[in-house]
Amino acid sequence: MRIARFITGENPQYGILDEEAEDLIALRGDPIYGGLDTTGQRVPLDEVRLLSPVIPRSKVIGIGRNYAEHATELGNEVPEEPLVFLKPNTSVVGPDDPIVLPAWTNEVHHEAELAVVISRLCKFVPAEKADDVIFGYTAANDVTARDVQATDGQWTRAKGFDTSCPIGPYLALDLDISDLAVRARVDGELRQDGRTSQLVRSVPELVAYVSSIFTLLPGDVILTGTPAGVGPIDVGQRVEIEVEGIGSFSNPVLRRD
Repeated sequence: MRIARFITGENPQYGILDEEAEDLIALRGDPIYGGLDTTGQRVPLDEVRLLSPVIPRSKVIGIGRNYAEHATELGNEVPEEPLVFLKPNTSVVGPDDPIVLPAWTNEVHHEAELAVVISRLCKFVPAEKADDVIFGYTAANDVTARDVQATDGQWTRAKGFDTSCPIGPYLALDLDISDLAVRARVDGELRQDGRTSQLVRSVPELVAYVSSIFTLLPGDVILTGTPAGVGPIDVGQRVEIEVEGIGSFSNPVLRRD
């Protein structure tokens, strides 16, 4: 099952994707909080604008260097423990929203990732219980100002600026994530082509580790790391992110004056 957050007028709605009919079956509210109760309304998919499938109430938690080949391409070792950073919820945008490059960076990279969406308040979750606190999965682009990441000594500015976390197009429930393709394309050119089976630390391990640091809240998002092939994006380009079983979405790249 895949869920969309969409808009046709003024107010965002949620809906279950009916792939055969190519429409959305409207839900009464946010499925994380209100379940999957439908209204009976059907909205053609080609008549809606898709939004980010979740807006984190609290935080986006990133994991660095969780694919060995990506760590190597940047001249780094795989860390002994997961490398954790935060992106504010104001970094989140949805399909077709612009990625706006800040004036203070000259080297911004795409990073395609599988993202985990948390279902309920939790803390100290054992790895074997991780599925109990996962609502679903989506695709994400951990947009990174690589030059600033290198010079700042910490990653807040490099990874936390507005529009640095596009996510979409759907929230997939009950998805087997053991071996999914994770890809990025820039203007149609394939840049990243990894698989979730290459993760150094699995999703259950990451949920356990992250929940030992932070209390997780409904709608929190965990980015699981990016495969090799990251590279620059620039004004006028379009960046497409795809995760198998979830779908693909893209964003144009602009620069703030």
